[in-house]
Amino acid sequence: MFVQEYITKDYPTFSLQDEIRNAFFAASEFGFTHIIVEENGDFIGMIPRECLVENESGSIEQLKPYLEKFALLEETQIWDTIKLFHTFNTNIIPVISMQEKYLGYVDYTDIFHEFAGYPLFSENGAILTIQTQSLYYSFSEISQIVESNQAKIYGCFISEINDENIHITLKISSENLSSIGETFERYGYTIIQKYYHDEKSELIKDRFAFFQKYLEI
Repeated sequence: MFVQEYITKDYPTFSLQDEIRNAFFAASEFGFTHIIVEENGDFIGMIPRECLVENESGSIEQLKPYLEKFALLEETQIWDTIKLFHTFNTNIIPVISMQEKYLGYVDYTDIFHEFAGYPLFSENGAILTIQTQSLYYSFSEISQIVESNQAKIYGCFISEINDENIHITLKISSENLSSIGETFERYGYTIIQKYYHDEKSELIKDRFAFFQKYLEI
């Protein structure tokens, strides 16, 4: 899925000559963390709404020191939005062309709504974090361990890594959880965390608990 499929254009953009007050009203009305600054179709940057509050009068020109230059190309995969949402503490990301022409924006809510439908987040199951030596990390072995216990992997990511060890977080189906854990330990893995849906753990009632761990990477 590409970013261009989620572009919206109803949020107004502002030039450096526009009044700060008008920009603040727009950001407040839409509930966005940043305003979009562009000149004659060229993307200039983003300014946090909090900077508008601290400087209520005058033009946006005087806020140039607060410009943040982040954006996505329209051909970008939507997974790449995650890092920007987190890094810039934003709920809106501008989309630009290769020539840095402003095309529109993607909204945090729309992207997360899309992710919520993925089996990774929508399926009931368990979250399991395992540790092994970085040198011996093998996704094929991890898959074999899970599948040999008649379970399925809905998603997997590396949640921590250093020269010695690596932590792998898995979202798996709920079948044979005890035997899966025992098999991992028999193969030399350490179980760091486990949250089982069938135990009604509060940490996984919210589908985005798993997603929030991804954002910490």
